[in-house]
Amino acid sequence: MNSTPHVVIVGAGYAGVTAANRIRAGAHPDVTVTVVNPVPDFVERIRLHQYAAGSGTATVPLTDVLHPDVRLLVDAVERIGDRSLTLVGGTVLDFDHLVYAVGSGPGSGVPGMDNAHTVASLDDARRLRGRLDATSPGAVVTVVGGGLTGVESAAEIAEQHPGLRVRLLTSGRVATGLSESGRKSVVRTLSRLGVEVDEVATVAAIDRGAVVLADGTTAPTDVTVWAGPFAVPDLARRSGLPVDDLGRLRTDDTLAALGHPNVVGVGDAVAPPERVARHLRMSCQAAIPLGATGADTVLAQLTDTEPAPLSIGMALQCISLGRHAGVVQVVRTDDSPRRLVLGGRIGAFVKERVCRSTVRWIARTGTYRWLSGPAVAPEGAEVSA
Repeated sequence: MNSTPHVVIVGAGYAGVTAANRIRAGAHPDVTVTVVNPVPDFVERIRLHQYAAGSGTATVPLTDVLHPDVRLLVDAVERIGDRSLTLVGGTVLDFDHLVYAVGSGPGSGVPGMDNAHTVASLDDARRLRGRLDATSPGAVVTVVGGGLTGVESAAEIAEQHPGLRVRLLTSGRVATGLSESGRKSVVRTLSRLGVEVDEVATVAAIDRGAVVLADGTTAPTDVTVWAGPFAVPDLARRSGLPVDDLGRLRTDDTLAALGHPNVVGVGDAVAPPERVARHLRMSCQAAIPLGATGADTVLAQLTDTEPAPLSIGMALQCISLGRHAGVVQVVRTDDSPRRLVLGGRIGAFVKERVCRSTVRWIARTGTYRWLSGPAVAPEGAEVSA
């Protein structure tokens, strides 16, 4: 290792910024920390549905949240090599340790995805915002997907654009991860906002002016919003790093890549062992402690000490339903719902406080703490489904 180690973080989302700041705060001043990100802003993914609907912003300058001694390089990574990476702009950047924090984006979905919008990235949300602003009253907006992204998007659009007819199509019950009382609260609020919910609609394709269902029927639409599962970039795969079937970087329980200990994975694009991570969902609630754990692994490697294994417990599921209502579902550390649910204006207040707190948490990660995860099966033991 060089006398002045260089740590590079690829990606500046919740996990990447957390990792960069925690490494810089905990490492010797001679350690250089560089963040590589395609844009100069931190994107608040949890606010993109608000930005798309026209009810708020979703960016903060990265210089406002990164430690002042962290170097920011605005570029994208083409390929990761053994101890260097090649940027799209042609620069070759050497590293001693790399934190892989590339995040996630829209999934491939169904045929005709070019005819749909998403809220999976800032550019996607910006395009949807322009489309909604240009759509005449009475037009139909169809949101596909009954998960939290679809629910939040449908509610926000319905509240901010009351002249539009908003439909939410899903092949199963909406918000299935909530308790029954939490789910009913979501459904009631969607109904109050005028969102038409169809929980037996499997979308097979998206045409320019219609959504095609699995039974062959079509549902006319003027604007379609795809809110299905996210996917991860293929950077790890095309760089020859170990990945799972979804393209996520495979790691051990300290988040070090299998066979590549100087590469540490954090955030949505990482696949740690199921026994420590099977309860973690793509969310800032998981991404921030994943970033902190990855940073601690890098700090341990820099000091030749043993890194601690991953242990993250979940606490809440927070859903915004427009600007005046929300649902906060208290969960166990394994993310299963408890009975306690906060709804209405109280739910909206708590959700907003959580959203504001995330920006502060990632900027002040030296003392950041989180819940320990659920009990873990011994290594090598079979994990039940």
